[in-house]
Amino acid sequence: MTDERKKHQRRRRLFPRRGYVLFLIGILVGFLIFAFISMIFGEIGVKSIEFLYTSEKQSWIEEITPRFEQWYFETHGEKIHVKLTVAGTHDSVIQILWGNIKPVAWSPASSIWIPYLNLMWQKLGYEGEIATDSWNRTVLSPVVIAGWKTLIEEYNISSFRDLFELTEVFDFKFGHPDPRDSNGGTMAVALEFSEAARKEPSELHIDDFKDESVLDFVSILESKAVYYGKSTGFFGRWAVENGPSAISFFSVYESVVLDNAFKAKAKWGDSLVAVYPENGTLFTDHPFVILNASWVESWQSAVAEQYLAYLLDEESQLRAQQYGFRPVNPNVSINTTIFNEENGVRANIADVPKLSPLSGEALEAIFTIWIKVKNQGT
Repeated sequence: MTDERKKHQRRRRLFPRRGYVLFLIGILVGFLIFAFISMIFGEIGVKSIEFLYTSEKQSWIEEITPRFEQWYFETHGEKIHVKLTVAGTHDSVIQILWGNIKPVAWSPASSIWIPYLNLMWQKLGYEGEIATDSWNRTVLSPVVIAGWKTLIEEYNISSFRDLFELTEVFDFKFGHPDPRDSNGGTMAVALEFSEAARKEPSELHIDDFKDESVLDFVSILESKAVYYGKSTGFFGRWAVENGPSAISFFSVYESVVLDNAFKAKAKWGDSLVAVYPENGTLFTDHPFVILNASWVESWQSAVAEQYLAYLLDEESQLRAQQYGFRPVNPNVSINTTIFNEENGVRANIADVPKLSPLSGEALEAIFTIWIKVKNQGT
């Protein structure tokens, strides 16, 4: 057999193999094209709304939202997608004002930010309010003074004024998140000014932030601050990790005390407890605000209203308690296996006065005056 004939036979054996490989490649390419087309066209007809909310309730929201989407499909026979976008409260305000995020619904940690958003919205030249009065609370968590049970009982701490007076006799260590970064820090400082001026937060006026006696009160208390964290949840974890020698008292949400109570007792042999200020406190009420903005269509508002109703449903509110939040649905009872003194909190806080939020102007004044009253060494 000549060399040329051998080459020809080898080519005949190779061609079927090459044809088989090309056939497989063709199938694979076809499958990928089909999958891509299915993905693109499969989304056609799926309605979508964007929900901008804060990280404190992320675990709860991420559990509830797929349930809502399934419920919506079963109820209405069409698919809905809720795009979840997480941001810090102050950052969420900035993103809305700059137009970087255009959500249908917005949920800051507290309703104290609603008048502030409206104020800044109007300063940009827009007419009317982007966040109208037709908003609803979703869950609750009061701002508390957290501390170690031994110290709380020894010095009988029941308010921010008690802490102020304690500065004269005891060199304690204080702290809270930075108000420029954290809603928890903003609310803590607002309560300090409220106590200093002997007014409710809603009554604070621009002049109160210029009153030297008020500024002295806050400055003296803040002089005991050893740390300002960027996140309320992170601050609580830092406090428990470092213990009583690092910090004596600090202001956070009740839910943060619940999250850290077991670890605190196990690590330091002293309980972490929540003090509910006797003159009242602000509540993180996690409002659900359907924005009054040009980019929000009427059908999106309607879907958002149903989403809100689902968050307020009894089953959803029961699940919220697993993450340390109190329900706002009056038909849902407090789970006393979670909310109890063993976990450092009280089940019944009906006697704790609920204070009304600050005006947008007062909130803006806090950010302006903060540099003057903060502990410059932290």
